[in-house]
Amino acid sequence: MEKILIVDDSEMNREMLSEMLEHDYEILEAADGKEAISILKDNITCISLVLLDMIMPEMNGIEVLDVMKKSGWLVDLPVIMISAEESSDVVHKAYELGVTEFIRRPFDQLIVQKRCQNVISLYSKQKKLAGLFADQFYEREKDSRLMIDILAHIVEFRNNESGMHVIHVQNYTEILLKQLMQLTDKYDLDNDKISLITKTAALHDVGKICIPDEILNKPGRLTDEEFKIMKSHSAIGSQMLADLSFHKDEPLVKMAYTIARWHHERWDGRGYPDGLAGDDIPIAAQTVALADVYDALTSERCYKKAFSHATALEMIIKGECGQFNPLLIDCLNTAAEEMRLVKEGGSTPNAEYDVREFALDLLKSNALYSSDRLLHLLEYEKMKNRFFEGITGGCSFEYTAKSQMLTVSANAAKTLGIEETIIDPIHNEQLIGIFGKEKLRELKAKFRSLPPDNPITQYNFHIIATEKANEESSSYIFRITDVSESGVNCPASARHTVYKLICRAAFTIAEPQRYTGVIGKLVPSESEYGIMKGVDLNDLTGVL
Repeated sequence: MEKILIVDDSEMNREMLSEMLEHDYEILEAADGKEAISILKDNITCISLVLLDMIMPEMNGIEVLDVMKKSGWLVDLPVIMISAEESSDVVHKAYELGVTEFIRRPFDQLIVQKRCQNVISLYSKQKKLAGLFADQFYEREKDSRLMIDILAHIVEFRNNESGMHVIHVQNYTEILLKQLMQLTDKYDLDNDKISLITKTAALHDVGKICIPDEILNKPGRLTDEEFKIMKSHSAIGSQMLADLSFHKDEPLVKMAYTIARWHHERWDGRGYPDGLAGDDIPIAAQTVALADVYDALTSERCYKKAFSHATALEMIIKGECGQFNPLLIDCLNTAAEEMRLVKEGGSTPNAEYDVREFALDLLKSNALYSSDRLLHLLEYEKMKNRFFEGITGGCSFEYTAKSQMLTVSANAAKTLGIEETIIDPIHNEQLIGIFGKEKLRELKAKFRSLPPDNPITQYNFHIIATEKANEESSSYIFRITDVSESGVNCPASARHTVYKLICRAAFTIAEPQRYTGVIGKLVPSESEYGIMKGVDLNDLTGVL
């Protein structure tokens, strides 16, 4: 049974509210604000609602709300304020602090019961919605970090470095940036930006993948010519990222470029490749540079032994490893113990983004509307997708124009013998081998030509299979036309299969509406329906 905490200095009021609610809820009582805070500390995870009197001795309702807000309790715990107070200033202050509802005295039993029921239900659905959103967000974040970490560890493997180097640099970068955010607002840092910098710090040495092994892993001192080649990894890495044919305008790629190119610049202008000085060096690159140097000093390399934590700090502060931003040196001094613990494996900061808190923030800011209808729609859409996947074999797709990414359902990928995610499908050899480049271009043009006021269309998808001369395999001719089945001529001996390709173009909400991609479904003709349901998928393999 859910618990409600009633906070009121009037025993009569507490008794009246308890009688109204005790049949549906377990009731806790507090006679003043201080007692309420004490009960909340011990029961914060199991209380579903607080009924809070506004006017009480010692600690009034506004003061209790202030404590709850500073403690972060109001994120998950709703409060209904009880008062006969009519002052608009008091009401506004209560709402600013996070009150969900008001109940005025004298009490009306039906109003009290319904408002408690509605508020508890609202917060319960909000948590569920936040969980759904957070799970999806986390999966995307996890996949993104996984690919970055794989690439970073490939570079480490070539460089004969410890597998912990990338993780350490990310952890030190996060520690330093959080200290810097507390120290100054000069660099416009927030949790999202720190998360992005920490994530892309893993790619700081991506250019080393192009450095010859005999230089990269030379145990002795490098010659001047070898050192020149080694230093080129900054420019090479940034150029690799700049030359990406897709995603190069994404914030993650731009940040990775910034760090890869400038993490060897120095505060006094004596770094490379561009000789930047002071705050001309982006703060992301400055911070990764300091984290990289600290880890290099405290780790064993093929050309040196590891220095102790204290020695490494002394060398950095004295400028023996180049000059750094004085503010970052202050952050290093403040966070020295935390960094030592990370180095020794005794503690690691929480580098994972708190996606559930992020989801709740979105809900609180009305970025998502926490209502029965939205929750229902989310679950309804999931149900529809699962249903259509089941009855049609799941031959659906989604194309995103900006990233040039094609995503197909699992069964469509299996049937076609292609990957579920394809970048730049027009030039993908698997799709070209099945459809031909001209047909792919024709489809892309048709999708892009769909207008916002009439975004749904369909095409007859004709597959004609004919035998090749002197060969056992068949030759497949793919035609995407607007004509009916009878309007396509084909040899009498050929197998002719018809599907309907039903598509809907997507556009931005803001005016002018811009094309963003298309979603589609391959719907079989009645004669082929059994095949699409999975009765005979082998007949479809290589044809669809």
